[in-house]
Amino acid sequence: MNIVIVLYELIRISVIGIQKGVFYKPNGRKLASYLESLGPIFTKFGQLLSTRTDILDFATAKELESLTDSCKPFDVSTFKKIVESELGDSLTNIFETFDESPMAAASLAQVHSATLKNGNEVVIKVLRPNIEKRVKRNLRLLKSAAKIFTYIYKDSYRLKPNEVVRDYESTILKELDLRLEASNTNLTRKNFLGSKELYIPEVYWDLTTSKVMVLEKIDGIPCTDIVEIDKYGINKKELAENGVMIFLNQVFRDNFFHADMHPGNIFVSKKDPDNPGYIAIDCAITGSLSNDERYILARMLQSVLKQNYKSLASLFISSGWVNSDTNNIELENTLRACCEPIFEKPLSEIEFGKLLLYLFQSTRQYGLSLQTSLVLLQKTLIHIEGMGRQIYPELDFWGIAEPYLDNWLTEQFSPLKLKDYLIENKEDILLKASEMPVMVYEAFDELKNYSKTKKSNDEKIKNLELQLSKQKNLIRLTGIGIIVTVVILLVVT
Repeated sequence: MNIVIVLYELIRISVIGIQKGVFYKPNGRKLASYLESLGPIFTKFGQLLSTRTDILDFATAKELESLTDSCKPFDVSTFKKIVESELGDSLTNIFETFDESPMAAASLAQVHSATLKNGNEVVIKVLRPNIEKRVKRNLRLLKSAAKIFTYIYKDSYRLKPNEVVRDYESTILKELDLRLEASNTNLTRKNFLGSKELYIPEVYWDLTTSKVMVLEKIDGIPCTDIVEIDKYGINKKELAENGVMIFLNQVFRDNFFHADMHPGNIFVSKKDPDNPGYIAIDCAITGSLSNDERYILARMLQSVLKQNYKSLASLFISSGWVNSDTNNIELENTLRACCEPIFEKPLSEIEFGKLLLYLFQSTRQYGLSLQTSLVLLQKTLIHIEGMGRQIYPELDFWGIAEPYLDNWLTEQFSPLKLKDYLIENKEDILLKASEMPVMVYEAFDELKNYSKTKKSNDEKIKNLELQLSKQKNLIRLTGIGIIVTVVILLVVT
């Protein structure tokens, strides 16, 4: 049977839960099994689908999490040929030793350990041969299945099949260039350089290409191995709390977060048991938020922490996460109904990541639509918090997050913060400010020459609204800039 038709049947029965006009609960286990049977590229698609808790129910997403990205290794002689071709030299000239048994074999790449001539232990990651052709072929099949599903099922807009496939395409194509992963690894390493919370292995750039990446080999304890963590006498409370700080710092301090922090990619350092930290690998999938998204997210988290449902409802609507015509009071009541039963428990027992998941699920009826980066962020939070609670069940996420968010939000309105922003962006601000009068005059000219036909009027209104909305933030920023500049001049003089 044509795989496109098979995929359509799979989505129709397993995800939507519709068979012969009768509605059923989605069958996540069947979906996971079927994707696995279609091969490693579809398995990886299932893993990404498990993060889309904004469109899938929790049970289905949980079943898809069980998909493992482990595959049969390809021939070591092929591995060697790829390395030698990419690096332009023989393995014996580059490495002192090379282990022919793979450390790991995944859907896209395979990893072997080696030792450099200077004695440093490293790992070599190599993309599978012809993987790009296979990925692109499967992407075409997925796109076809998504289009067919969109045409046939009238309520497909809720599951956003085309959007899901586009997100997968963007993610997996980035993973086909190991220089991007190396760059992500290097940036995360810089962000946490000298930190006790997180260690990122060093990239050997002179031995890295689009198909080959050489990294420092790390020595850590798998974060799920509690027996081994206890054996080394590691302070589990400190370790779990450091995990929360890693999440908060990556999102709000660095605005660059590791978006694939599942237990297989996270290890515990053995070096300092009293001040323990983590070691993270595989930075292929990362995320960033716009400044507006970070600000809205911080206020939303703060509103949840303070159980301010009115503010939370307003944020969901103003941010565009739900339909703009959503009734504020109705949404507020829905959010309260979702959260109040959970807040009956002691704070130490409430998993914050899952609470956000329930919030998102309860607002689906209002047309919930989240950016991919926010969905990845929520999944990262669930992994970090779940890992922390497994290590130290009494982890107080709330006690760490609340003062952190309060301080971060206060800093955003600090005059010094605004001054630094003005200094860093002064050329762009001056250029935009000089263009603003011309844009205003153009807007008035449009109003003056306004057409009388309804169709033309509607089009012009939309264009004017777009033009003026683009100026809103600039006008606000310019006003703030003038105030701050005046304050600085008064202080200086």
